[in-house]
This record gives sequence, C-alpha cells and structure tokens, in this order.
Amino acid sequence: MGPMQEDFNARFRRRPNRRDTKAVDGIILPRNYRGSIDFRRSTSYHPGNGKMADFGQPDGFNQAEQGIITANADSSAAVAIEQPMKSNFFMRSKKLSKAKEHHNPGKIKWLKIVRKSLLTLIIVVALTGLFLFAKAFIKARNIFKGGSNGAIALQNNVDPSKLKSEGDGRVNILMLGKGGEGHTAPDLTDTILILSIDPLQKEAAILSIPRDLYVKVPGDGSMKINAVYASAKSTVLASGRQTDELKARAEKNGFDAVERTLKETLGIPINYHVMVDFKGFEQAVNTVGGIDLDVPSSVYEVMRIKGKEYILNVKPGQQHFDGFRALAYVRSRYTSPRGDFDRAERQRLVILALKDKIFSLGTYANPIKISQLIDAFGNHIETNMTLDEIMSLYTIGKDIPGNKVISLGLADPPNNFVRTSMIDGLSVVIPTAGMGNFKEIQNFVRNELKDGYIKNENASIMVLNGTSISGLATLKADELRSYGYNINQVADAPTKNYQKTVLVDLRNGAKKYTKRYLEQRFFVTASSSLPEGINPGNADFVIILGSK
Repeated sequence: MGPMQEDFNARFRRRPNRRDTKAVDGIILPRNYRGSIDFRRSTSYHPGNGKMADFGQPDGFNQAEQGIITANADSSAAVAIEQPMKSNFFMRSKKLSKAKEHHNPGKIKWLKIVRKSLLTLIIVVALTGLFLFAKAFIKARNIFKGGSNGAIALQNNVDPSKLKSEGDGRVNILMLGKGGEGHTAPDLTDTILILSIDPLQKEAAILSIPRDLYVKVPGDGSMKINAVYASAKSTVLASGRQTDELKARAEKNGFDAVERTLKETLGIPINYHVMVDFKGFEQAVNTVGGIDLDVPSSVYEVMRIKGKEYILNVKPGQQHFDGFRALAYVRSRYTSPRGDFDRAERQRLVILALKDKIFSLGTYANPIKISQLIDAFGNHIETNMTLDEIMSLYTIGKDIPGNKVISLGLADPPNNFVRTSMIDGLSVVIPTAGMGNFKEIQNFVRNELKDGYIKNENASIMVLNGTSISGLATLKADELRSYGYNINQVADAPTKNYQKTVLVDLRNGAKKYTKRYLEQRFFVTASSSLPEGINPGNADFVIILGSK
C-alpha cells in the first residue's frame, strides 16, 4: 500500500464530529440517531448533509407506494417494513400551512374558531333531532297503545283465508269528537265520522253519522247515537272506586258499545277508533299553521265558547281558519238551514282540509312537527291503533289524491235516508223508511264503501233460483249488489229441487277473494263443475240457490 492510498483511507475513516454522527454502511447519520434511520424525515439527499434524495423521481421508485426502510446499527442491511409513507406533497403543504399561520396568525385563529363552531352546531342539531324523535316516539307509544284486532287490508298480499266477510278489504276508522273536561256532558260524542280507506284502489270516503240518530244498542236499549259512549262508560265507572284500571275499562266499554252499535246499524265492520276532544282539535289545527277551506255558504252565529261570547262570521269562498275559528265552524248549527246535517258537512270539509295540510307539510318526515303535533294532542286523544298502523295509514293516505276522497251524508241530497222526528218529547233522527228500519241505509253505505277486493276483481256473477220460493234469486241478487258484487244475470235454474246452495267457480280460483267471500256468505265450498242445462255466458261464478 502506497502513501497515497494510506492518506485516502485515513481521510475516509476520519469523522468531523464523532459525538454527533455515526455511519452505517457508509451512510452519514444525523446527530439524533438512536439506532435506525427513518427516511420519512428526508426529502432530498445532498452529499455531506446526511439527507436522502427525493424518491418521487421518474426512476420508478415512488415513496408514496413503498414501505419505510430502516437500518439497525447492528445490521449490515436495510430492512423494508410494510408501512405507508407520507408524500412530499403532504410535507410541503404542511410547511406552507405553518408558514401562512406564521405570517397571518389572526386569520388562521379565526378560521379555526369557525370550524369548531360549525362542528358544535352540527352536533347540537343532531342531538336535538334525536331528542325530538325520542320524545315523539315515547309520547306516541303512550297515545297509540293498540288493542284492536287490526285491519287485514293493511297487509300486503293478503291470504284469502284470513277474510271473514265483505268489508275486510277496507280500513274503517271511527272518529269521535267530544267536549272533554270543562264542558257540560263532556262524554257526549257530538261528532261521529267514519273514515273508510281502500288501500287497493287508493280511494277514501268520509261518512257523517247524525249525532241524534236513534239507534238500538245491543244489550242496552235504544238512545241517541251520541249518548252511547257516555252511557256505556258511566255504567262501568259507577261499579267501583275510581282507579286508573277502572277508568281504562270504562273507556274501552264505551268504545266497544259504539262500534257494536254502528256495525249493526250500518252493516260494515269498524277496525279502529279515534277520540279527540275540543281542545286537542283546536291545538292540532294551530300546530299545522291553520287550514284553508273553500267555504260553500256563509255561516253567521253568535256563540258562547270558553265562557265568552264569540261571533262566527264566515263568508263563502277561500277562507283561512286558525284552531279556535275552525272549532267554532264545526260546532255551529243553530243558524244553519238543515241544522246538524249542515254541521256534519262542515265537519267533513274541515277534516279533509286538515288531512291535506298535514300531508303537504310532510309532517312525518319532520321531527319538530311530529313532536308539536303529538304535544298538541297530548291527553286529548284516545285510540286503539298502534304507531306502526298509524305509519301504514300515513303511507297509504299520502298517495290518495283529494279527488279520490268522497264526502258522504245520510241526509245530503239526493240521499235522503233519514229525517227528524219526536220520541217522548225528544228530538231525534230516524230512517226515512221507518223507525228501526236501516236496510236502505245499509245498502247505501255498503255500496259506497265497496270492499277493495270485490271492486278490484269485479267478478261477473249469475244468480239462479234452484227452489220453488218465488223471488228468491232477485232478493239475494239485490243483497249481493249492496255489497258491490257485479250481478250480470238473475234467472231460474233448470230444476227446482236444490236443497243446498251450489257455488261454481268458472275461473279456477283466479278471482280468489271473490271466491272466498261467496264461500263464507253461503257456507259452501266452490266447485268447478257446472250442472247440465245451464249456460253461464261470460259469468265468472254461478250461484244456484238452495232451500236451506
């Protein structure tokens, strides 16, 4: 080895500052070296300063896609570790951000405050929404306790075997209005409506029942329909000490009595009931911001409401009503030409307007509106519907346009099915056909509130008299028409010796709901064999009436 080589080796081994740097495989390390090299801290290499070159060069080695390379002082080789590296862009952006903060600290501080404020606001809004939903849910559960048998028509793809009788294809809700606490006779139901919904056809109807309609109450004599609830309720309340359990039982007895009575009187099933007092109604209208009505005729009456004199003066045309004015409008009757019949018509108008307002607001998608509406009802509403059933009805109801909701009254021309009368000095409303004769009313109601499945299938039916009883086929055909059946032919059967009624299904079960109803009505099982001598034409079903 010559002098020149020795000098070179000596210079190579010399370290300018042994305290601050170390070498691993010929790489100069920084003074804070503790046994490993983290190349994430290096962005470029310059000879003599211990920094590595920029890996983001076009040589195919990009640090954003590689792992961290570390070298241990006791190792002679670098080891690759699977860990992502921060890109040069990130490091530079961070430095620029710090530089901007250094040059304009006030602006940066203000931006940070704004960011934190926005985050806080978002959290508060989210928590508020959660609180309102929870509040509404808890209160709704207290109001919508359930207890009914439920409406089959609310289900999808209903099994025909679940249908018991015509009418199961609709949802019929009894809506009652009473004065409530603070009023004379607080439990008299002066407002009686039936909201009937056809989920299949997306149609609905509101039927008014005159409050003075004189009816026979199963097991409790005869009385005005508006007194049935109060009478049945008071009977239970008088039986013992006024506990919460007794009060609940009394209310249930009241609702059951009204539902049984209306079922016998009108000939349709009642699936649910809702009771609202005056205060709850007024607050509900105010909660949705009032309602708008196209008033058909003027109403002027000096009334006494809440212990004060009030002048109701409503002109024809578009009118806005707050809760108090709407309540006065639906209670007014003394100055109306038809008295209670005109009032019933106004009640239907207001209910439809309230329904439209609730749906137009998207109430069930607005937690604040839900909370406010439930607060408005509070203890002023009672129902046997569950919250799930209410939501199902809401989903169906929002798809029913206003022109598919009809308004029905028993005394609205040309329907004159009832009239006023006197019984023992008491002013009452009775059927035009005579005291206790509700046959015409039943035919009218069932025809207007046709079963959705019967209407949807619209099966053609032939009715034949297989007995010697004169007029039997005509009598049964008229009865079936009242339920909405499509009767296309009425005649005598080729023979008159049928003991039992025969039902022939000529469509092999294609019209399954009509088949089920007819089987239930005549207590038979449908056959596919048609007796000889009968030409059914285009009939889907043939009914041959027997003597039993």
